[in-house]
Amino acid sequence: MKRMKIDFVSDVVCPWCAIGLNALEQALRRLEGEVAAELHFQPFELNPQMPPEGEEIVAHLTRKYGITPEDCARNAETIHQRGESVGFRFEPGQRRRTYNTFDAHRLLHWAGLEGRQRELKHALLRAYFTDGENVADPGLLVRVAGEAGLDPQRAQALLASDEFAAEVREQEQLWLDRGIHSVPSIVIDGRHLVQGGQPVEVFEQVLRELAGKA
Repeated sequence: MKRMKIDFVSDVVCPWCAIGLNALEQALRRLEGEVAAELHFQPFELNPQMPPEGEEIVAHLTRKYGITPEDCARNAETIHQRGESVGFRFEPGQRRRTYNTFDAHRLLHWAGLEGRQRELKHALLRAYFTDGENVADPGLLVRVAGEAGLDPQRAQALLASDEFAAEVREQEQLWLDRGIHSVPSIVIDGRHLVQGGQPVEVFEQVLRELAGKA
C-alpha cells in the first residue's frame, strides 16, 4: 500500500474547497487498500483584509471579480450542482455574507494538534455553506468545535487569546511563497500539485498514477 501525505490548502468560505474536499475523500475511498493518505488542512485566506462583520456576498463577488449579479446566480447554481454530485449540500439562499476566517484557521490549527482537524473542517464548511452561519463569530466557532469532538471551553479560551496566530500566519506565508495563490490547492507528498475542485475521477486517476510510480 502506498502511503501519501496530502496538504489541502484551502479556506472555509471557498465553495470549490468544499467540492474538492468531498471529491478527494471519495477518490480515497475508491482507492482503499491501495493508498493510505495522511490529510493535513493548511490555511489560506481568500480575503485576509475582510472586517469582522464581513460583507454582503453578491456585493463582494461583483466587486472582487468584476462580474454581474446574474453571473453570481449562474455560478451559484453550478456550485450547487457540483456539490450535489459529491454529496455536499449548498444552500445559496442561506449564505448572504462572507466573513473573515483567520480565527477559524487558528481553531483548525489547534484541531490538527488534537487529531480532529478533518471533523472540524467539515463542520465549518457545513456551518457556512449549508446553514449560512457566521464563521467569524466566536460563539459559532465554539459550538462547531464541540460538534467536531473538541473541548468547547478550550476553544473559547483559544479564541479569546492570540494563540496560534503566529503559527497560522507563518503557514499562510509558507504556502504563498511556494506559489499557492488560489484554492483549493492539493499538494501530494510535497511535490505533486492538483488545483481546483476537480471531479472524483481526476483525483482518483492522479492518486492511482502516483501510487503506481511508487
